Amino acid sequence: MAALVIGLMLRSSVSAFGALDAQWAQWMEGPESGPSMDFAGILDRMGGPMGLIVPLALIGVLCVYGRWRSGLFAFVAAILANVLVVIPLKQVVDRPRPPHPLVLVTNGSFPSGQVFTSVTLVMVAAVVLFPPRARRWWWLFGAAYVAAMMWSRIWLHAQWFSDTVAGAMAGAGICLLLWRAFATLLEREALRAAAGRLF
Repeated sequence: MAALVIGLMLRSSVSAFGALDAQWAQWMEGPESGPSMDFAGILDRMGGPMGLIVPLALIGVLCVYGRWRSGLFAFVAAILANVLVVIPLKQVVDRPRPPHPLVLVTNGSFPSGQVFTSVTLVMVAAVVLFPPRARRWWWLFGAAYVAAMMWSRIWLHAQWFSDTVAGAMAGAGICLLLWRAFATLLEREALRAAAGRLF
């Protein structure tokens, strides 16, 4: 909801976050080659179509081990939500990209689909792979990964700072809602796993 509000503000008044975005873009000016560019390029590929390999592999493994409920949650949160949330938001807001992007980009800068996907993947992995006590360490890694993805999008002039923040907010919000919606199924799966009756 917050991401949608920000998007509508940007649509009605580009200057709402213009100064902040311009300042961040200026701070992120750097060489177009070197270690920083190489690292940003790796993150760009991880967040693009190639990045679907990880969630699809996770879904496949979960289903092979009889955890189809977790697999369904992962599919809806990490893949389907991107299509149903990010693409319509991009069309509604229709925000131009920053000038002179250093990587191939499509139309519609807001919100960041790559950051959205990163957040949902981190949260899905936390839910389906880690017990509650172990998640604290995963959250630290996940936060660092998402922050790096946000940095890379701005560094590559692919998106504005507010685009990346909105992508993170939308991803976290959607994933929390879906986690709540799938709670009963996931709890039932956990009970069946404890009893050795997943299949």
